[in-house]
Amino acid sequence: MKAIITLFILFFWSISFAQNDSLLVKKEKELVILLNDLRAAKDNTEKEAKNKLFKQQLQEAIKLPEAMTYPFAELKTIGTVISDDHKIRMFNWNVEQDDQSQKYYCYILRYDARKKDFFISELTDNSFMIPARPMDVLEAKDWYGALYYRIIPISRGNKEMYTLLGYDANNTMSNIKLIDVLSFTGNTPKLGSPIFKMKNETLKRIFFEHSEKAYMSLKYEPEYNRIIYDHLSPETESMTGFYSYYVPDFSYDALVYVKDKWVLQEDVVGINHDSSEKLKVYVQNEKTGKLELKEIKEKWENPSDPNAAAGGNEHVAVKPEVSGEAPKKTGKTNLSIRKGRKPKPVTYSLYPEKKDKKVKKKNK
Repeated sequence: MKAIITLFILFFWSISFAQNDSLLVKKEKELVILLNDLRAAKDNTEKEAKNKLFKQQLQEAIKLPEAMTYPFAELKTIGTVISDDHKIRMFNWNVEQDDQSQKYYCYILRYDARKKDFFISELTDNSFMIPARPMDVLEAKDWYGALYYRIIPISRGNKEMYTLLGYDANNTMSNIKLIDVLSFTGNTPKLGSPIFKMKNETLKRIFFEHSEKAYMSLKYEPEYNRIIYDHLSPETESMTGFYSYYVPDFSYDALVYVKDKWVLQEDVVGINHDSSEKLKVYVQNEKTGKLELKEIKEKWENPSDPNAAAGGNEHVAVKPEVSGEAPKKTGKTNLSIRKGRKPKPVTYSLYPEKKDKKVKKKNK
């Protein structure tokens, strides 16, 4: 009898999940229409009205139990990022305004393992009323606005927290990459925490502003337990402090998670992952003189290694020489002045790293 009851319950659950999944498919189709209408809106008034309808339908959709795992693959122009522990999911998008500024929107779907229930929070873009680079702990109603592309679970004692990597299409002159921390008091989200150890100061979040013409890499490497990023310097000495003219200078810094803090490490070596792919190249046969097609497995070699095939050449990350002058570093970033910095050898792979996909700042 118990076996029959158990089978009945499993059958009932399977029908229930199938119905919810079918409902999400229907909801997604409705959302696609509303999102396309939003992206086609011509002015701020129309965009606001279309976005309001989209938000209402999205909120209804993510209330369904399967919303945490449903792919929402048809919503091409919003982000649906899931944390590595599958307890947090963000639904995140931007709406470009008539003056080319951005408004950002974000819903947080959170699974509370203790209560075994899901909770929804909204971050409200209030960037016009708060400092451009707020450095305090922020409430959900006082959000600076951004698009998040990575959610990294961390812990401080018994408290679960999440490091966020994000992007802001700041203005027509510069873009911003950022690192922040998401935590919860009950079911209320908070942004910011004093866990970023940057030399002699501790920050609650980090902003990297750089030229709109340049690309800055900021990514998480779980195998090294670090966030690695391009070090930024001004294009010329005269542009020091004007971050619209800051670009990557071919060196890398990293934040390594040590004793509940992200600790700065300067001038780290960026290493590409090993690849199982093989390159097809033509080489000349020394005996016949003919070209022959051969397969060579990709392999990263450290040029500073004295036993390397390249002969042990050492590559140091420096800026190009200007008018015959000796190369020198500006020593300043948009975080702090780095005087007297002696760069360590930085090695490079023949094969460029796979950069994280830049979020498009223009609406489709």
